[in-house]
Amino acid sequence: MYEHSNTQIELSGVYTAYMGAEYPVIRDLSLEINRGDFVIVGGPNGAGKTTLLETINGMLHITHGSVKIFGMDVSTKGIEIRKKTGYVIQSFAFDPLTPFTVKNVVMIGRYGLLGCFNKPREEDYKAVEESIKMLGLEDMADKPIGTLSGGQQQKVLIAQNLAKKPDILLLDEPFSNLDLCTREFVSDVLNDISSKGCTVIMVSHAFDALPDKDLRIVVMDDGSLKLNETCHGSKVENIIRNMSAVT
Repeated sequence: MYEHSNTQIELSGVYTAYMGAEYPVIRDLSLEINRGDFVIVGGPNGAGKTTLLETINGMLHITHGSVKIFGMDVSTKGIEIRKKTGYVIQSFAFDPLTPFTVKNVVMIGRYGLLGCFNKPREEDYKAVEESIKMLGLEDMADKPIGTLSGGQQQKVLIAQNLAKKPDILLLDEPFSNLDLCTREFVSDVLNDISSKGCTVIMVSHAFDALPDKDLRIVVMDDGSLKLNETCHGSKVENIIRNMSAVT
């Protein structure tokens, strides 16, 4: 784990663009996020929220500015950074005929740490078992992933990323397929890992199951940062909706 600074993520005057795009999606964005922060990213559709996650994860071309994660430049150290970062993408669904079990899918989260052609070790199996237990998936660990509901599959993908033991966890609309009870359960899991030092950055339109504590709120619109402040979880929805109405 990077210990030299409490600042884990540092974006300075960043512009990022998708391949072939005429204009950048994110423009002149500067943002610092500290170790253990629980960050909610909000804003209207097309504001650049997912692009922000992809920029932090080193998946997009940075045309201007710099992005440093753990003190490393994401443009040159992206592979090393992604070994320490989990990323749960939005609304991924497995084909019903997908043959891999829940255990198999969660184990994929360990492959980047194993290296090519290396078999899972005892610590890898232990990490998978712990992640499955954290998400309450023990009863379906040996079931084919394609037979699960959308909400259950979402929990498996979160478990897959937690199996990496990430220093940073990026989540794009993780509550989209979950009912309120399950959202509250997953929120408690994310709050727990955040309290232990994992930085959680979550894009979300669902604000009714957030942790009952102070959270970092980042509101984006048209590729720019419109708000960056700390507030209690119970006030997040009103702040983001009011900011979205203004922008």
